[in-house]
Amino acid sequence: MELQNYEKKDLLVKEKFKEFLKDKVVKKRLKFSWSNWGFGLEPLENSLQRLNKNKVQYIELHGNVYGPDLGYKPANLNKLLSFHNIKVSGVCGMVMKESEISSSSPFVRQRCIDYFKRNVELCKELDGEYILFSPGAIGRPQKYDDFEFERAVETLKILGDIFLDAGIKGAIEPVRADEVSICHTFKDAAKMIKEVNHKGVCHIAGDVYHMLHGESHIGETILTYGDYLINIHMADTNRMALGSGMLNLDIIIMSLYLIGYNNKNAFLSAEPLGPAADPYPQMNGITDPHILDKLVSDTASYFYKRESLLLEGKV
Repeated sequence: MELQNYEKKDLLVKEKFKEFLKDKVVKKRLKFSWSNWGFGLEPLENSLQRLNKNKVQYIELHGNVYGPDLGYKPANLNKLLSFHNIKVSGVCGMVMKESEISSSSPFVRQRCIDYFKRNVELCKELDGEYILFSPGAIGRPQKYDDFEFERAVETLKILGDIFLDAGIKGAIEPVRADEVSICHTFKDAAKMIKEVNHKGVCHIAGDVYHMLHGESHIGETILTYGDYLINIHMADTNRMALGSGMLNLDIIIMSLYLIGYNNKNAFLSAEPLGPAADPYPQMNGITDPHILDKLVSDTASYFYKRESLLLEGKV
């Protein structure tokens, strides 16, 4: 039977991974995290308890320091993180029309720079590795004009200095065209990184759900852009819990081991938000904690199970 094109690419990854496992004991596993802004207004302590219970050792924090009076306070947060034995992987930067990297308004762009200054400081104080962002506002798929790329590059050169001074890695997240007007693929992100040409902005934060829209094959993309990768948001094809859709999670895990992702300070952060064109309203809402419990339990257990089966050569 003739394989379909994606199956041929799957097969190449499988063959390489089989060779990778020969006479090898993998000592370090992939670092699995959780992006918590989807938990909305839930007290952080409740979220940390849930993650700890499900053996999730890292958290990607909502970049919620929107002003001097809003958001996480590092001193309080450090105590909670230590108590629940959870570390910060990074910070998820929130880019919206009121605070946007590629905005046509210089006042909005300045507001965005100020926002990132505050949240980079949060990330630094909590020993996070990266801060990620989309160059365009989530929920704004219509472009302002033909110069969004140039404005994004100009803004990122400024942000690059801020990231570099803080020792935090700036990571561009490609987002599907249904949600943003600019930077939809890894190729787009790499082009922007090249144009920015700054050591503070030289990473990509992938998102499996967006990759399903913008990339021809997730495994192939990981192998091609592995040097850029610092984080991948994880959700199934329905943008819900891993294992609830048709995602070939095995290919993703195999591809990551092939690029040595387990040996880097790099992460996979679950972010099952549902398929809405603008998921941001969730950050200001309240979800039944039983729903969140099941979301984390199903996702974490499925990921750890598939990873173990692959490393034991049982798949």
